[in-house]
Amino acid sequence: MEENMLCTKTHEYVVEKDGKYEVGITDYAIEQLGDIVFVELPDVDSEFSKNEVFATIESVKAASEIYMPISGKVVEINEEIVNSPELLNDESYADKWFVKIESNADQVEFADLMEYSDYKEEIE
Repeated sequence: MEENMLCTKTHEYVVEKDGKYEVGITDYAIEQLGDIVFVELPDVDSEFSKNEVFATIESVKAASEIYMPISGKVVEINEEIVNSPELLNDESYADKWFVKIESNADQVEFADLMEYSDYKEEIE
């Protein structure tokens, strides 16, 4: 996982790359879900507020809603995981992000996000 990754208590993450933010779910969330069989992502240009549901993921165990960690506009979706959601189960698969967003989120929106190391401590 990334050094500059910020995580939510509900196991989403956001990381800034090249002026955009990659959003996805943590490795812990993927492990807890089990075999992932379906991922539904929003359309490009969709806008979301912080904590709004933006995606659905289904495993053989359950379906889960995925929440946006910061507000923003979707500029890219990861078509690869929509077409092959089982890639999320593969530990060697690197591109586990769900969407890339543009965001003007202020520090207030980032205030309740945890650094990855703190997140790891919280879930242990």
